[in-house]
Amino acid sequence: MQKGKLLIIDDEERLRNLLARILQLEGHEVITAATAKEGLRKLQQEHVHVVLSDVKLPDIDGITLSETIKKTYPATEVIVLTAYGTINDGVKAIKAGAFDYITKGDDNEKIIPLVSKAMDKALLQETVIELQSKLNDKFGFERLIGKSTAISDVIKLAQKVALTDTTVLLLGETGTGKEIFAEAIHQASNRSSKSFVAVNCSAFTKELLESELFGHKAGSFTGALKDKKGLFEEANGGTIFLDEIGELDHDLQAKLLRVLESQQFLKIGDTKPTQVNVRILAATNRNLQTEINDGHFRSDLFYRLSVFQITLPALRERKKDIRLLAEYFMQYFAQKVKKTVNKLGDDFVDKLEAYAWPGNIRELKNVIERAVILADSNVLDESLLPYEIQQQQVKAGSPLSAFDLSSVEKLHIQRVLNHTHGNRAEASRLLNIGVATLYRKLKEYGLE
Repeated sequence: MQKGKLLIIDDEERLRNLLARILQLEGHEVITAATAKEGLRKLQQEHVHVVLSDVKLPDIDGITLSETIKKTYPATEVIVLTAYGTINDGVKAIKAGAFDYITKGDDNEKIIPLVSKAMDKALLQETVIELQSKLNDKFGFERLIGKSTAISDVIKLAQKVALTDTTVLLLGETGTGKEIFAEAIHQASNRSSKSFVAVNCSAFTKELLESELFGHKAGSFTGALKDKKGLFEEANGGTIFLDEIGELDHDLQAKLLRVLESQQFLKIGDTKPTQVNVRILAATNRNLQTEINDGHFRSDLFYRLSVFQITLPALRERKKDIRLLAEYFMQYFAQKVKKTVNKLGDDFVDKLEAYAWPGNIRELKNVIERAVILADSNVLDESLLPYEIQQQQVKAGSPLSAFDLSSVEKLHIQRVLNHTHGNRAEASRLLNIGVATLYRKLKEYGLE
């Protein structure tokens, strides 16, 4: 028998104390109340697993109380105590959400096993809620880091559409977190208890992708030795996320369109359609309108996919979030590599915020991982950054003089190297100097 905390609500002091003693001897922690209002107050103060309540209370009837408790504390189970001949009240209480009812006096031997069952259910529900909370923390909107207006507006849109079954098209540059958003939308939907299946459409050949998405029948092609379920079947009841949808072959676009229109598709080698119930989320970093104009993407599929469009902002458009993201990645990788790295230097953050981040959050994550690995102290400083980020334009207040020729030359070289992303051969060409001269100046100015 699992142990937990019980609340007994009964205005008969003798019976209340007797039940408390019996259940305490079974190892449970028991608190008591003489009225419904007192019981509700104790429920606010204590974490109670099971409530035993008389159906006849001086202030509120037990049936109404059961309904109130279940609405406010859904994981708490209620057992109603009825007087002889009032079984109907017990039935009403169960309809109001009570776990069960028991007749006072005549069913004393049934109390312990009944409480045990209610306790098991309450503790199981508590575990489920805790796991769901952890799942939401890992995959839900709580996972999305940022307080900037750019990201907050996008999250609000995603939260609203998550509650529907509407198809969503996620747009944005590579590395902006489209798959994380797709997972969050799924987790916040009524399909969260079912599968979330993600597939990168650019990672397969046309033939292999068709088999992966829709499955095949045995003997439909060389090597098809048995029937195979496709990812759409695996996602049945849940959500499928099609990343890089702009890479999808034209023939597969037609097949996907049929799924969107009828929730049906034909497996390779099959003549009978397969029915599924799947929500489709898609993403691309391509301009699909341009792809349509060039004849590479079907306009009818685009209109079905883009019922609700969400464009994720690039990292350079949410500068306020860079420190938050960097701190998160620092903590994550410090724990992963077992290092005591817990502080970002001001110079380090300045350089991060000055950088354009063409690879967006994915690039920032890689930069922080590298810095944590290289760190010899608990602080991440500028020296741990890649060359192209270190050589950001120097801000006002730096020791460089606006009138000193060498300072001007040093700053100009820094700007050109930043423009070429550290490509020294290209930088020497733009500066119209030899590569050897550039290397000499880099050494002279300490820019190596």
